[in-house]
Amino acid sequence: MITASKLVSVGFLSIGIVVLMQVILPVASFQVWDFGQKLNNKNLISPIRSKEQILGVSVQNKDNFPVLVSDVRRLTTPDYSEFQITIPRLKMEEATVYVDNNDLSKGLIQLPGSALPGEKGNLFISGHSAISHFLTGQRVPFVKLFDLKKGDEILVKAGGAKFLYKVVETKVVDPSDLSVIPAPDERGRYISLMTCVPPGLNFKRLVVLGKML
Repeated sequence: MITASKLVSVGFLSIGIVVLMQVILPVASFQVWDFGQKLNNKNLISPIRSKEQILGVSVQNKDNFPVLVSDVRRLTTPDYSEFQITIPRLKMEEATVYVDNNDLSKGLIQLPGSALPGEKGNLFISGHSAISHFLTGQRVPFVKLFDLKKGDEILVKAGGAKFLYKVVETKVVDPSDLSVIPAPDERGRYISLMTCVPPGLNFKRLVVLGKML
């Protein structure tokens, strides 16, 4: 006969297992993905490493968390303060991105001074990751960013226009690596999506590079 105390114990054990799996699975999934990337060596583009192009951008510690901060200002202010991004692979539908913003607590932000949607250069977008949005109680659109593959679509809607980018490269870099900010070349129109990896930790940064066709 199963007693009430045994039922309670089993219940707590089940809850503990569920919570533990929420923590372990995202980290394990990323480690498998990272191993596959290194094994296949699928990096396609090497970013331009020009100090002049990243002048005004620095890495600053905020609450013991290294973040990119840009002091770059535009000569002309865009007509919009936010735009929307849709990524079918991640089931992300028109998530808001704040223009020329350094405040990650707002959600997805575009690095001040990086290209605007549709412009030549690199549209650089950052967003938080987390072990699980169920545990944090927050929306973390980039938590599964490492699921993106070459050829996946990234749709951006800004100022009444739509722009389609396709993923061409993914890489993992140190938090202090500013070489991922400039566009790989001076002619193309690129987009970079960056978040922390492993999910919920800030040891490295995952950068997904897309190019407008």
